[in-house]
Amino acid sequence: MLDILAHIQQTHRSMTDGGPTKEVTLTRTFDTSAQDLWDACTNPRRLPRWFEPVSGELREGGRYRLDGTGTTGTIEQCAAPGRLRITWEYDGDSSVVDVTITGSDGRAALRLTHTVPDNEHWRTYGPGAVGVGWDSSLLGLGLYVSGDDRAQPAELEKLLGTPEGAECLRSAASSWADAHTDSGADPAEAREIADRVAAFYTGA
Repeated sequence: MLDILAHIQQTHRSMTDGGPTKEVTLTRTFDTSAQDLWDACTNPRRLPRWFEPVSGELREGGRYRLDGTGTTGTIEQCAAPGRLRITWEYDGDSSVVDVTITGSDGRAALRLTHTVPDNEHWRTYGPGAVGVGWDSSLLGLGLYVSGDDRAQPAELEKLLGTPEGAECLRSAASSWADAHTDSGADPAEAREIADRVAAFYTGA
C-alpha cells in the first residue's frame, strides 16, 4: 500500500511568474512504463478509475468534457506517448494544461504545467489554487498504477477526509508556499496564502 504522505512528498513543485500568467508545475515519477502512464492519463475507460469520466471528441483538435466537474476544453496536442496539451475551461476562466511523459526501465516521469491567469482567484489562493487539486489527482494516479483500490475517486475523497488526508493536503499547501517564495513572492505573504489554501481544502 502506497503511503499517501510519502507520495505527496515525492512530487516536485515549482512556479514561474510570467506577469499576466502564472505557471504551476508538478513533476512525479511512477513505477510503470511511459506507455502505460500515457494510457492511464488518456484512455477514457481508465480515467474514471482515478480521475473523472471524460466524454466528447477525444482526438487532437476535438472538444472534451470532464463529466464530474463540468470542465471543458480543446485538445490542442495529443502525441502518444509523450505530450498532451489542452485548454481548461471552468467557471468562466480559461487556462492551459500541458503534460509531458518520459520514461525508461519501467519508470515514467510525468510533468504537468498549468498556466493560469493572474486574477482575483490567484491573488487569494496563489499556486495552491490549482496545485493542491493536481496533487490530489497525482495521488490518485499513483495509487491507481500501484494497484491500490483507494484510487477510485469516491474512495480517494474519503481518504482525503481523514486526519491522514488532511495532513497530506496541508503538506502540499506548505510545499506550494515554498515554490511561491522561490518564484520571488514575499515569504510571509506566500505562507499566508498557503494557509488559506489548506483551510479551503481541509474545511478548517
